[in-house]
Amino acid sequence: MAVLDIHSQTIALVLLTATLLVYIKNRIANKGNSGVPLPPGPKGHWLWGVSIPDAFAYRFFETQTQIYGPIFSFRQGPFSPVSVVIGRMKPAVEVMEKEGAGTMDRPRQIAAGETLSGGMRMLLTPAGDRFKKLRRALHSHLQPKSITTYTPTMMAMAKQHLFDIVDAPERHQDHAKQYAAAVVMVLAYGKVPKSYDDPEVQAVNRCLTRLGVSLRPGVWKVDIYPWLKYVPGYLRWLQEGHQEELDLFKTQLAEVKERKARNDPTLKPSFGAYVIEQQQALGLDDGEAAYLAGSMFGAGSDTTASAISVCVMAAATHPEAQEKVAQELEAVIGRGRVPTYADKDVLPQTMAFVLESFRWRPVTAGGAPHKATKDIIWEGQLIPAGATVYGNVWSVGRDPACFPDPEAFNPQRWLDEEGNLREDMKNYPFGFGRRVCPGSHMATASVFLNTALLLWAFKINADPCRPINVLAFTESANAHPQPFSVKWESRFRGKDGRLLSWEEGGQALREALEEYGAEF
Repeated sequence: MAVLDIHSQTIALVLLTATLLVYIKNRIANKGNSGVPLPPGPKGHWLWGVSIPDAFAYRFFETQTQIYGPIFSFRQGPFSPVSVVIGRMKPAVEVMEKEGAGTMDRPRQIAAGETLSGGMRMLLTPAGDRFKKLRRALHSHLQPKSITTYTPTMMAMAKQHLFDIVDAPERHQDHAKQYAAAVVMVLAYGKVPKSYDDPEVQAVNRCLTRLGVSLRPGVWKVDIYPWLKYVPGYLRWLQEGHQEELDLFKTQLAEVKERKARNDPTLKPSFGAYVIEQQQALGLDDGEAAYLAGSMFGAGSDTTASAISVCVMAAATHPEAQEKVAQELEAVIGRGRVPTYADKDVLPQTMAFVLESFRWRPVTAGGAPHKATKDIIWEGQLIPAGATVYGNVWSVGRDPACFPDPEAFNPQRWLDEEGNLREDMKNYPFGFGRRVCPGSHMATASVFLNTALLLWAFKINADPCRPINVLAFTESANAHPQPFSVKWESRFRGKDGRLLSWEEGGQALREALEEYGAEF
Protein backbone atom coordinates (compact mmCIF):
# COMPACT_ATOMS: atom_id res chain seq x y z
CA MET A 1 0.00 0.00 0.00
CA ALA A 2 2.87 2.32 0.86
CA VAL A 3 4.40 1.77 -2.61
CA LEU A 4 1.08 2.57 -4.27
CA ASP A 5 0.76 5.73 -2.20
CA ILE A 6 4.25 6.83 -3.23
CA HIS A 7 3.46 6.15 -6.91
CA SER A 8 0.17 8.05 -6.67
CA GLN A 9 1.84 10.99 -5.01
CA THR A 10 4.61 10.99 -7.62
CA ILE A 11 2.13 10.96 -10.51
CA ALA A 12 0.10 13.75 -8.91
CA LEU A 13 3.25 15.81 -8.35
CA VAL A 14 4.41 15.32 -11.96
CA LEU A 15 1.00 16.33 -13.31
CA LEU A 16 0.84 19.38 -11.05
CA THR A 17 4.38 20.41 -11.97
CA ALA A 18 3.67 19.97 -15.68
CA THR A 19 0.48 22.01 -15.38
CA LEU A 20 2.27 24.83 -13.56
CA LEU A 21 5.15 24.85 -16.06
CA VAL A 22 2.78 25.09 -19.00
CA TYR A 23 0.79 27.77 -17.20
CA ILE A 24 3.91 29.83 -16.51
CA LYS A 25 5.23 29.26 -20.04
CA ASN A 26 1.99 30.49 -21.59
CA ARG A 27 1.87 33.52 -19.32
CA ILE A 28 5.41 34.50 -20.27
CA ALA A 29 4.89 33.77 -23.96
CA ASN A 30 1.70 35.82 -24.09
CA LYS A 31 3.62 38.98 -23.27
CA GLY A 32 5.98 38.39 -26.19
CA ASN A 33 9.18 40.41 -26.20
CA SER A 34 7.37 43.71 -25.87
CA GLY A 35 5.79 43.47 -22.43
CA VAL A 36 2.58 44.81 -24.00
CA PRO A 37 -0.51 43.56 -22.14
CA LEU A 38 -3.10 41.23 -23.58
CA PRO A 39 -6.55 42.61 -24.40
CA PRO A 40 -8.86 42.54 -21.36
CA GLY A 41 -11.38 39.75 -21.03
CA PRO A 42 -13.08 37.25 -18.72
CA LYS A 43 -10.62 35.41 -16.50
CA GLY A 44 -12.39 32.16 -15.76
CA HIS A 45 -11.01 29.41 -13.54
CA TRP A 46 -7.20 29.36 -13.19
CA LEU A 47 -7.13 25.71 -14.29
CA TRP A 48 -10.21 25.21 -16.47
CA GLY A 49 -10.29 28.64 -18.04
CA VAL A 50 -13.36 30.35 -19.48
CA SER A 51 -16.32 28.13 -20.23
CA ILE A 52 -17.73 28.73 -23.72
CA PRO A 53 -21.33 27.72 -24.46
CA ASP A 54 -21.59 24.60 -26.59
CA ALA A 55 -24.10 26.39 -28.83
CA PHE A 56 -24.15 29.92 -30.26
CA ALA A 57 -20.68 30.84 -29.03
CA TYR A 58 -20.75 33.82 -31.40
CA ARG A 59 -23.60 35.36 -29.37
CA PHE A 60 -21.65 34.82 -26.15
CA PHE A 61 -18.66 36.52 -27.79
CA GLU A 62 -20.86 39.51 -28.64
CA THR A 63 -21.88 39.95 -25.01
CA GLN A 64 -18.18 39.90 -24.03
CA THR A 65 -17.39 42.40 -26.77
CA GLN A 66 -19.97 44.75 -25.30
CA ILE A 67 -18.31 44.38 -21.89
CA TYR A 68 -14.59 44.39 -22.75
CA GLY A 69 -14.36 46.27 -26.03
CA PRO A 70 -13.49 45.72 -29.72
CA ILE A 71 -11.06 42.91 -28.94
CA PHE A 72 -10.92 40.72 -25.85
CA SER A 73 -8.92 37.70 -24.74
CA PHE A 74 -9.56 34.60 -22.68
CA ARG A 75 -8.21 31.13 -21.94
CA GLN A 76 -9.83 27.73 -22.18
CA GLY A 77 -7.25 26.13 -19.91
CA PRO A 78 -3.57 26.27 -18.94
CA PHE A 79 -2.54 24.03 -21.84
CA SER A 80 -4.26 26.11 -24.52
CA PRO A 81 -2.91 29.27 -26.13
CA VAL A 82 -4.64 32.53 -25.42
CA SER A 83 -7.71 33.20 -27.57
CA VAL A 84 -8.43 36.67 -28.92
CA VAL A 85 -11.83 37.64 -30.31
CA ILE A 86 -12.14 40.44 -32.87
CA GLY A 87 -15.60 41.91 -32.45
CA ARG A 88 -15.73 45.25 -34.24
CA MET A 89 -15.00 46.59 -37.71
CA LYS A 90 -11.85 48.63 -37.04
CA PRO A 91 -9.76 45.76 -35.60
CA ALA A 92 -11.28 43.40 -38.19
CA VAL A 93 -9.84 45.58 -40.95
CA GLU A 94 -6.57 46.41 -39.22
CA VAL A 95 -5.82 42.95 -37.78
CA MET A 96 -7.62 40.38 -39.94
CA GLU A 97 -7.14 42.20 -43.26
CA LYS A 98 -4.08 44.45 -43.11
CA GLU A 99 -2.22 41.89 -40.99
CA GLY A 100 -3.58 39.06 -43.13
CA ALA A 101 -0.15 37.48 -43.63
CA GLY A 102 0.23 37.18 -39.86
CA THR A 103 -3.26 35.77 -39.26
CA MET A 104 -3.74 33.41 -42.20
CA ASP A 105 -2.69 30.28 -40.27
CA ARG A 106 -5.08 27.93 -38.50
CA PRO A 107 -4.64 26.69 -34.93
CA ARG A 108 -4.15 23.00 -34.46
CA GLN A 109 -7.59 21.35 -34.49
CA ILE A 110 -7.17 17.71 -33.53
CA ALA A 111 -10.89 16.92 -33.66
CA ALA A 112 -12.26 18.56 -36.82
CA GLY A 113 -9.01 19.14 -38.70
CA GLU A 114 -6.71 16.19 -38.07
CA THR A 115 -9.14 13.42 -37.14
CA LEU A 116 -12.36 14.14 -39.04
CA SER A 117 -10.75 15.74 -42.08
CA GLY A 118 -7.47 13.85 -42.15
CA GLY A 119 -5.67 17.18 -42.55
CA MET A 120 -7.07 17.50 -46.08
CA ARG A 121 -10.01 19.92 -45.70
CA MET A 122 -8.84 23.28 -47.00
CA LEU A 123 -10.99 25.21 -44.51
CA LEU A 124 -8.94 23.80 -41.62
CA THR A 125 -5.55 23.22 -43.24
CA PRO A 126 -2.72 25.14 -41.54
CA ALA A 127 -0.68 27.60 -43.60
CA GLY A 128 2.05 25.89 -45.57
CA ASP A 129 2.67 24.01 -48.79
CA ARG A 130 -0.50 21.92 -48.63
CA PHE A 131 -2.68 24.96 -48.06
CA LYS A 132 -1.02 26.82 -50.93
CA LYS A 133 -1.63 24.07 -53.45
CA LEU A 134 -5.23 23.52 -52.32
CA ARG A 135 -5.98 27.22 -52.52
CA ARG A 136 -4.28 27.51 -55.92
CA ALA A 137 -6.45 24.70 -57.27
CA LEU A 138 -9.69 26.23 -55.99
CA HIS A 139 -8.95 29.83 -56.92
CA SER A 140 -8.00 28.87 -60.46
CA HIS A 141 -11.49 27.43 -60.92
CA LEU A 142 -13.62 29.80 -58.84
CA GLN A 143 -12.51 33.22 -60.04
CA PRO A 144 -15.26 35.85 -60.41
CA LYS A 145 -15.15 35.49 -64.19
CA SER A 146 -16.05 31.80 -63.80
CA ILE A 147 -19.56 32.78 -62.69
CA THR A 148 -20.62 33.38 -66.29
CA THR A 149 -19.65 29.81 -67.14
CA TYR A 150 -22.06 28.46 -64.56
CA THR A 151 -24.85 31.02 -65.01
CA PRO A 152 -26.93 28.67 -67.23
CA THR A 153 -26.73 26.00 -64.51
CA MET A 154 -27.79 28.45 -61.80
CA MET A 155 -30.64 29.75 -63.96
CA ALA A 156 -31.94 26.27 -64.77
CA MET A 157 -31.91 25.23 -61.13
CA ALA A 158 -33.43 28.53 -59.98
CA LYS A 159 -36.23 27.97 -62.48
CA GLN A 160 -36.89 24.58 -60.92
CA HIS A 161 -36.70 26.17 -57.47
CA LEU A 162 -39.63 28.43 -58.38
CA PHE A 163 -41.63 25.54 -59.81
CA ASP A 164 -41.02 23.54 -56.63
CA ILE A 165 -42.41 26.40 -54.54
CA VAL A 166 -45.50 26.60 -56.75
CA ASP A 167 -46.07 22.87 -56.25
CA ALA A 168 -45.33 22.72 -52.50
CA PRO A 169 -44.86 26.19 -50.94
CA GLU A 170 -44.83 24.81 -47.39
CA ARG A 171 -41.53 23.01 -48.15
CA HIS A 172 -39.67 26.16 -49.19
CA GLN A 173 -36.62 25.39 -47.05
CA ASP A 174 -36.28 21.93 -48.60
CA HIS A 175 -36.52 23.52 -52.04
CA ALA A 176 -33.69 25.94 -51.20
CA LYS A 177 -31.57 22.96 -50.14
CA GLN A 178 -32.45 21.11 -53.34
CA TYR A 179 -31.48 24.14 -55.46
CA ALA A 180 -28.15 24.56 -53.71
CA ALA A 181 -27.34 20.84 -53.79
CA ALA A 182 -28.16 20.63 -57.50
CA VAL A 183 -26.05 23.64 -58.48
CA VAL A 184 -23.00 22.63 -56.46
CA MET A 185 -23.28 18.96 -57.50
CA VAL A 186 -23.04 20.12 -61.12
CA LEU A 187 -20.11 22.41 -60.29
CA ALA A 188 -18.29 19.73 -58.30
CA TYR A 189 -19.08 16.55 -60.24
CA GLY A 190 -20.90 17.48 -63.44
CA LYS A 191 -24.17 15.75 -62.55
CA VAL A 192 -27.57 16.71 -61.20
CA PRO A 193 -29.00 14.89 -58.16
CA LYS A 194 -32.50 13.53 -58.66
CA SER A 195 -33.76 15.25 -55.50
CA TYR A 196 -32.64 16.55 -52.15
CA ASP A 197 -33.39 13.07 -50.83
CA ASP A 198 -30.81 11.59 -53.22
CA PRO A 199 -28.63 9.20 -51.13
CA GLU A 200 -25.45 10.93 -52.29
CA VAL A 201 -26.73 14.34 -51.21
CA GLN A 202 -27.87 12.96 -47.87
CA ALA A 203 -24.48 11.32 -47.35
CA VAL A 204 -22.74 14.65 -47.90
CA ASN A 205 -25.18 16.33 -45.52
CA ARG A 206 -24.36 13.77 -42.82
CA CYS A 207 -20.73 14.71 -43.23
CA LEU A 208 -21.59 18.40 -43.01
CA THR A 209 -23.64 17.89 -39.86
CA ARG A 210 -20.74 16.08 -38.24
CA LEU A 211 -18.33 18.83 -39.28
CA GLY A 212 -20.64 21.59 -38.07
CA VAL A 213 -20.95 19.99 -34.65
CA SER A 214 -17.21 19.42 -34.39
CA LEU A 215 -16.28 22.99 -35.30
CA ARG A 216 -18.09 24.58 -32.38
CA PRO A 217 -15.49 26.12 -30.03
CA GLY A 218 -14.75 23.99 -26.98
CA VAL A 219 -17.01 21.05 -27.90
CA TRP A 220 -14.08 18.64 -28.31
CA LYS A 221 -11.85 18.94 -25.25
CA VAL A 222 -9.03 17.22 -27.12
CA ASP A 223 -8.30 20.58 -28.72
CA ILE A 224 -7.63 21.95 -25.24
CA TYR A 225 -6.09 18.81 -23.71
CA PRO A 226 -4.28 17.03 -26.58
CA TRP A 227 -3.49 13.95 -24.49
CA LEU A 228 -7.17 12.97 -24.80
CA LYS A 229 -6.46 11.74 -28.34
CA TYR A 230 -4.76 8.73 -26.75
CA VAL A 231 -7.84 7.74 -24.74
CA PRO A 232 -9.20 4.58 -26.43
CA GLY A 233 -12.49 5.22 -28.21
CA TYR A 234 -12.62 8.94 -27.46
CA LEU A 235 -12.30 9.98 -31.13
CA ARG A 236 -14.05 6.96 -32.66
CA TRP A 237 -17.06 8.96 -33.90
CA LEU A 238 -14.74 11.34 -35.76
CA GLN A 239 -12.54 8.55 -37.09
CA GLU A 240 -15.55 6.72 -38.49
CA GLY A 241 -16.77 10.01 -39.94
CA HIS A 242 -13.46 10.57 -41.69
CA GLN A 243 -13.59 7.15 -43.30
CA GLU A 244 -17.15 7.78 -44.49
CA GLU A 245 -16.14 11.16 -45.94
CA LEU A 246 -13.04 9.84 -47.65
CA ASP A 247 -14.87 6.87 -49.18
CA LEU A 248 -17.72 9.09 -50.37
CA PHE A 249 -15.48 11.76 -51.90
CA LYS A 250 -13.22 9.20 -53.60
CA THR A 251 -16.24 7.37 -55.02
CA GLN A 252 -17.66 10.58 -56.47
CA LEU A 253 -14.36 11.56 -58.09
CA ALA A 254 -13.81 8.03 -59.40
CA GLU A 255 -17.21 8.21 -61.08
CA VAL A 256 -16.22 11.43 -62.85
CA LYS A 257 -12.96 9.80 -63.97
CA GLU A 258 -14.80 6.74 -65.30
CA ARG A 259 -17.35 8.87 -67.18
CA LYS A 260 -14.57 10.94 -68.71
CA ALA A 261 -12.77 7.79 -69.82
CA ARG A 262 -15.80 6.58 -71.78
CA ASN A 263 -16.62 10.07 -73.10
CA ASP A 264 -20.02 10.18 -71.43
CA PRO A 265 -21.92 12.92 -73.34
CA THR A 266 -24.07 13.71 -70.29
CA LEU A 267 -21.05 14.64 -68.15
CA LYS A 268 -21.02 18.40 -67.55
CA PRO A 269 -17.82 20.44 -67.15
CA SER A 270 -16.95 20.38 -63.45
CA PHE A 271 -14.34 21.08 -60.84
CA GLY A 272 -13.92 17.34 -60.34
CA ALA A 273 -13.02 16.90 -64.01
CA TYR A 274 -10.58 19.80 -63.76
CA VAL A 275 -8.90 18.25 -60.69
CA ILE A 276 -8.55 14.91 -62.47
CA GLU A 277 -7.00 16.55 -65.52
CA GLN A 278 -4.64 18.74 -63.50
CA GLN A 279 -3.98 16.51 -60.49
CA GLN A 280 -0.34 15.90 -61.28
CA ALA A 281 0.34 19.53 -62.18
CA LEU A 282 -1.39 20.69 -59.01
CA GLY A 283 0.62 18.22 -56.92
CA LEU A 284 -2.44 16.64 -55.30
CA ASP A 285 -2.53 13.08 -54.02
CA ASP A 286 -5.75 11.06 -54.42
CA GLY A 287 -7.06 11.92 -50.96
CA GLU A 288 -6.40 15.65 -51.38
CA ALA A 289 -8.06 15.69 -54.80
CA ALA A 290 -11.12 13.86 -53.48
CA TYR A 291 -11.43 16.09 -50.41
CA LEU A 292 -11.04 19.26 -52.46
CA ALA A 293 -13.98 18.44 -54.72
CA GLY A 294 -16.03 16.98 -51.88
CA SER A 295 -15.49 19.94 -49.59
CA MET A 296 -16.45 22.29 -52.40
CA PHE A 297 -19.78 20.50 -52.77
CA GLY A 298 -20.44 20.25 -49.06
CA ALA A 299 -19.57 23.79 -48.03
CA GLY A 300 -21.15 25.39 -51.08
CA SER A 301 -24.51 23.65 -50.84
CA ASP A 302 -24.86 24.06 -47.08
CA THR A 303 -24.16 27.79 -46.89
CA THR A 304 -26.08 28.77 -50.02
CA ALA A 305 -29.24 26.93 -48.95
CA SER A 306 -29.16 28.62 -45.55
CA ALA A 307 -28.56 32.08 -47.03
CA ILE A 308 -31.55 31.72 -49.39
CA SER A 309 -33.79 30.74 -46.49
CA VAL A 310 -32.52 33.74 -44.49
CA CYS A 311 -33.63 36.00 -47.36
CA VAL A 312 -37.09 34.40 -47.27
CA MET A 313 -37.23 34.94 -43.50
CA ALA A 314 -36.14 38.57 -43.87
CA ALA A 315 -38.75 39.23 -46.56
CA ALA A 316 -41.57 37.78 -44.46
CA THR A 317 -40.60 39.66 -41.30
CA HIS A 318 -39.74 42.96 -43.00
CA PRO A 319 -42.48 43.62 -45.58
CA GLU A 320 -41.40 47.23 -46.25
CA ALA A 321 -37.92 46.11 -47.27
CA GLN A 322 -39.44 43.36 -49.41
CA GLU A 323 -41.70 45.83 -51.20
CA LYS A 324 -38.81 48.14 -52.07
CA VAL A 325 -37.17 45.22 -53.87
CA ALA A 326 -40.44 44.26 -55.55
CA GLN A 327 -40.95 47.83 -56.77
CA GLU A 328 -37.44 47.93 -58.19
CA LEU A 329 -37.96 44.62 -59.97
CA GLU A 330 -41.27 45.81 -61.41
CA ALA A 331 -39.77 49.09 -62.62
CA VAL A 332 -36.54 47.68 -64.07
CA ILE A 333 -37.55 44.17 -65.17
CA GLY A 334 -41.33 44.28 -65.48
CA ARG A 335 -43.25 41.23 -66.70
CA GLY A 336 -41.82 41.04 -70.19
CA ARG A 337 -38.87 38.97 -69.01
CA VAL A 338 -37.40 37.46 -65.85
CA PRO A 339 -34.50 38.84 -63.79
CA THR A 340 -31.12 37.17 -64.30
CA TYR A 341 -27.70 37.44 -62.72
CA ALA A 342 -26.71 39.82 -65.53
CA ASP A 343 -29.12 42.37 -63.99
CA LYS A 344 -27.14 42.70 -60.76
CA ASP A 345 -25.72 46.13 -61.70
CA VAL A 346 -29.17 47.61 -62.39
CA LEU A 347 -30.83 46.16 -59.28
CA PRO A 348 -28.99 47.86 -56.38
CA GLN A 349 -31.99 47.59 -54.05
CA THR A 350 -32.08 43.84 -54.57
CA MET A 351 -28.34 43.46 -53.95
CA ALA A 352 -28.62 45.67 -50.86
CA PHE A 353 -31.31 43.32 -49.53
CA VAL A 354 -28.94 40.36 -50.04
CA LEU A 355 -25.99 42.13 -48.42
CA GLU A 356 -28.10 43.10 -45.42
CA SER A 357 -29.28 39.50 -45.04
CA PHE A 358 -25.63 38.39 -44.98
CA ARG A 359 -24.99 40.89 -42.17
CA TRP A 360 -28.24 40.36 -40.27
CA ARG A 361 -28.05 36.57 -40.01
CA PRO A 362 -24.62 35.41 -41.25
CA VAL A 363 -24.47 31.69 -41.99
CA THR A 364 -20.95 31.27 -40.61
CA ALA A 365 -21.67 33.60 -37.71
CA GLY A 366 -18.65 32.72 -35.58
CA GLY A 367 -16.10 32.44 -38.35
CA ALA A 368 -13.35 29.84 -38.44
CA PRO A 369 -10.46 30.38 -35.99
CA HIS A 370 -7.19 31.85 -37.21
CA LYS A 371 -3.73 31.63 -35.65
CA ALA A 372 -1.36 34.54 -35.22
CA THR A 373 2.13 33.71 -36.49
CA LYS A 374 3.73 36.84 -35.06
CA ASP A 375 3.13 39.34 -32.29
CA ILE A 376 0.55 41.89 -33.43
CA ILE A 377 0.00 45.06 -31.40
CA TRP A 378 -3.32 46.80 -31.86
CA GLU A 379 -3.93 50.05 -29.98
CA GLY A 380 -1.60 49.10 -27.14
CA GLN A 381 -2.90 45.54 -26.80
CA LEU A 382 -0.97 42.41 -27.73
CA ILE A 383 -2.17 39.56 -29.90
CA PRO A 384 0.75 37.21 -29.23
CA ALA A 385 2.27 34.84 -31.75
CA GLY A 386 0.53 31.50 -31.37
CA ALA A 387 -2.77 33.01 -30.23
CA THR A 388 -6.04 31.65 -31.60
CA VAL A 389 -7.83 34.58 -33.23
CA TYR A 390 -11.57 34.55 -33.84
CA GLY A 391 -12.96 37.03 -36.33
CA ASN A 392 -16.49 37.00 -34.91
CA VAL A 393 -18.57 37.72 -38.01
CA TRP A 394 -21.74 38.14 -35.94
CA SER A 395 -20.17 40.91 -33.82
CA VAL A 396 -18.35 42.69 -36.62
CA GLY A 397 -21.66 42.99 -38.48
CA ARG A 398 -23.17 44.51 -35.32
CA ASP A 399 -20.63 47.27 -34.86
CA PRO A 400 -22.89 50.24 -34.01
CA ALA A 401 -20.29 52.65 -35.37
CA CYS A 402 -20.73 51.14 -38.84
CA PHE A 403 -24.25 49.75 -38.60
CA PRO A 404 -26.49 52.02 -36.49
CA ASP A 405 -29.35 50.12 -34.88
CA PRO A 406 -27.53 46.88 -35.74
CA GLU A 407 -30.36 44.51 -34.81
CA ALA A 408 -32.66 46.15 -37.36
CA PHE A 409 -32.90 44.70 -40.87
CA ASN A 410 -32.26 47.78 -43.02
CA PRO A 411 -31.01 47.28 -46.60
CA GLN A 412 -30.97 51.06 -47.13
CA ARG A 413 -27.76 51.27 -45.11
CA TRP A 414 -25.97 49.77 -48.13
CA LEU A 415 -27.17 52.51 -50.52
CA ASP A 416 -26.04 56.12 -51.02
CA GLU A 417 -28.30 59.10 -51.54
CA GLU A 418 -28.54 58.35 -55.27
CA GLY A 419 -29.65 54.79 -54.58
CA ASN A 420 -26.37 53.19 -55.65
CA LEU A 421 -24.48 50.59 -53.65
CA ARG A 422 -22.01 52.26 -51.31
CA GLU A 423 -18.37 51.47 -51.99
CA ASP A 424 -17.27 52.33 -48.46
CA MET A 425 -19.34 49.61 -46.75
CA LYS A 426 -17.69 46.38 -45.62
CA ASN A 427 -18.88 43.14 -44.12
CA TYR A 428 -17.21 39.75 -43.80
CA PRO A 429 -19.76 36.92 -44.08
CA PHE A 430 -17.26 34.83 -46.06
CA GLY A 431 -14.29 35.20 -43.74
CA PHE A 432 -11.25 37.40 -43.49
CA GLY A 433 -8.00 38.12 -45.27
CA ARG A 434 -6.28 35.27 -47.05
CA ARG A 435 -8.77 32.79 -45.61
CA VAL A 436 -11.81 34.28 -47.33
CA CYS A 437 -14.04 31.61 -48.87
CA PRO A 438 -12.92 31.05 -52.49
CA GLY A 439 -16.55 30.39 -53.48
CA SER A 440 -17.87 33.70 -52.13
CA HIS A 441 -18.56 35.15 -55.58
CA MET A 442 -20.48 32.06 -56.64
CA ALA A 443 -22.50 32.00 -53.42
CA THR A 444 -23.38 35.70 -53.69
CA ALA A 445 -24.47 35.20 -57.29
CA SER A 446 -26.70 32.28 -56.31
CA VAL A 447 -28.35 34.13 -53.43
CA PHE A 448 -28.87 37.28 -55.51
CA LEU A 449 -30.41 35.35 -58.41
CA ASN A 450 -32.81 33.42 -56.22
CA THR A 451 -33.80 36.46 -54.17
CA ALA A 452 -34.52 38.44 -57.32
CA LEU A 453 -36.60 35.64 -58.82
CA LEU A 454 -38.49 34.87 -55.60
CA LEU A 455 -39.45 38.49 -54.92
CA TRP A 456 -40.27 39.08 -58.60
CA ALA A 457 -42.59 36.06 -58.70
CA PHE A 458 -44.04 36.00 -55.18
CA LYS A 459 -45.08 38.12 -52.25
CA ILE A 460 -43.87 36.44 -49.05
CA ASN A 461 -45.97 37.07 -45.96
CA ALA A 462 -45.57 36.13 -42.31
CA ASP A 463 -47.96 33.44 -41.11
CA PRO A 464 -50.01 35.03 -38.29
CA CYS A 465 -50.77 31.59 -36.88
CA ARG A 466 -47.11 30.60 -36.71
CA PRO A 467 -44.90 33.58 -35.78
CA ILE A 468 -41.29 33.41 -36.96
CA ASN A 469 -38.56 33.35 -34.34
CA VAL A 470 -35.76 35.16 -36.18
CA LEU A 471 -33.17 33.84 -33.69
CA ALA A 472 -34.16 30.19 -34.03
CA PHE A 473 -31.19 28.65 -35.85
CA THR A 474 -29.38 25.34 -35.74
CA GLU A 475 -26.43 25.07 -33.37
CA SER A 476 -23.88 23.98 -36.01
CA ALA A 477 -21.00 26.10 -37.28
CA ASN A 478 -22.94 26.73 -40.51
CA ALA A 479 -26.26 27.80 -39.07
CA HIS A 480 -29.60 27.14 -40.78
CA PRO A 481 -32.92 28.72 -39.79
CA GLN A 482 -35.06 26.28 -37.88
CA PRO A 483 -38.21 25.31 -39.83
CA PHE A 484 -40.48 28.33 -40.22
CA SER A 485 -43.75 28.98 -42.01
CA VAL A 486 -44.61 31.76 -44.48
CA LYS A 487 -47.57 32.55 -46.73
CA TRP A 488 -46.94 32.82 -50.47
CA GLU A 489 -48.89 34.95 -52.97
CA SER A 490 -48.43 35.32 -56.70
CA ARG A 491 -47.37 38.78 -57.97
CA PHE A 492 -48.78 38.11 -61.45
CA ARG A 493 -51.84 40.05 -62.58
CA GLY A 494 -54.46 39.27 -65.16
CA LYS A 495 -55.37 41.53 -68.09
CA ASP A 496 -57.98 43.18 -65.86
CA GLY A 497 -55.30 44.14 -63.34
CA ARG A 498 -56.37 41.77 -60.58
CA LEU A 499 -53.84 39.62 -58.76
CA LEU A 500 -54.01 36.07 -60.00
CA SER A 501 -54.82 33.18 -57.73
CA TRP A 502 -52.04 30.82 -56.66
CA GLU A 503 -52.92 28.32 -59.39
CA GLU A 504 -53.32 30.98 -62.09
CA GLY A 505 -50.15 32.74 -61.00
CA GLY A 506 -48.25 29.46 -61.09
CA GLN A 507 -49.29 28.92 -64.69
CA ALA A 508 -48.31 32.48 -65.61
CA LEU A 509 -44.93 31.91 -63.97
CA ARG A 510 -44.36 28.73 -65.94
CA GLU A 511 -45.13 30.54 -69.18
CA ALA A 512 -42.81 33.42 -68.29
CA LEU A 513 -39.96 31.01 -67.51
CA GLU A 514 -40.53 28.73 -70.46
CA GLU A 515 -37.61 30.04 -72.50
CA TYR A 516 -35.16 30.19 -69.59
CA GLY A 517 -33.06 27.49 -67.98
CA ALA A 518 -33.35 24.44 -70.17
CA GLU A 519 -33.70 21.22 -68.20
CA PHE A 520 -30.58 19.13 -67.70
